Amino acid sequence: MKYSLLFGAQSFEHEISIVSAISVAKKLENEVAYIFCDTNREFYLIDSKELQSITFTNSKYKKYKKLELKNGGFFTKGIFSKKIDFDVCINLVHGADGEDGKLASMFDFYEIPFVGPRVEGCVLSFSKHLTKLYAKEVGVNVLDYIYTQKENTPNIKFDYPVIVKPTKSGSSMGIRVVKSEKELDYAFDTAYEYDTSAIVEPFIDGVEEYTLAGAKTGDDFEFSMIEKTQKEGLFDFDQKYLNFSRSDIIKEADLSDDIKNKMKQLFKKIYLNMFEGALIRCDFFVIKNEVYLVEINPIPGSMSNYLFNDFSGVLKRVASNLPKTKSIKINYEYINSIRENK
Repeated sequence: MKYSLLFGAQSFEHEISIVSAISVAKKLENEVAYIFCDTNREFYLIDSKELQSITFTNSKYKKYKKLELKNGGFFTKGIFSKKIDFDVCINLVHGADGEDGKLASMFDFYEIPFVGPRVEGCVLSFSKHLTKLYAKEVGVNVLDYIYTQKENTPNIKFDYPVIVKPTKSGSSMGIRVVKSEKELDYAFDTAYEYDTSAIVEPFIDGVEEYTLAGAKTGDDFEFSMIEKTQKEGLFDFDQKYLNFSRSDIIKEADLSDDIKNKMKQLFKKIYLNMFEGALIRCDFFVIKNEVYLVEINPIPGSMSNYLFNDFSGVLKRVASNLPKTKSIKINYEYINSIRENK
């Protein structure tokens, strides 16, 4: 199985995507084509030996071959255009472009097989509001919340502290804990730098949070170990940035079999019919022995490789069991029948 790995793009999480690519590259045993999308949405084929942060921070990537899209894949530009050889592309673009559905649409349009969330999964998980609505619909607990838009002033029904989050953002960007009403306006101003809407939730200090990654591979699900999130207060951008750059395997969280099984069953409810073809991560709270979904990470940092004992094997099985695409055969029968009847 030959992979290409697409990373970067026009996103607040552009740099995290680079870190993820470097981390995942260490776990891939096969030859990989590394395709970098810069902030101008230009594609470059990066030499594997140059897959390091300095290649991107000083724009060295621009010396490499520029690529273009054609049906079936990526091609080098120029008179002697050549198709980049790979079987499946791994979407490792975090945030906008990668997780909002743009790249999923691109892959579908150009008929490029890919590991990652499909359009509907992207749209659903990129919005915290839609995520909560979907979770409740399939029988998964979520915290109570208020959805508000920029032009509206919400009536906060919760006791302080509360947490304000942009509806569409990742890696804790734009998120603030609000301890009193006088801090509320600043929190909303911060959130609205990233999106035109926000959600407000009660902030539960000291709540136990856990992460579980997995995917459907054929008829079965494969799950990672469950990790207890180590954090002090709000899990901020810097903590996540350092956390996702790991490649070492973590230790399993100390949880009862009952709670572990609950998480896995809830994960399946979230995943089925919406995220086939993707390796995703779900974050959960455990409150009084009940499990609540916090968020869905359709393209988790470093693909959560550090949660798996056999990451490369799981990835191969996901890539070998992608959703089937249906080609529409056009024979112009309708138009021809009109012409014949004139």
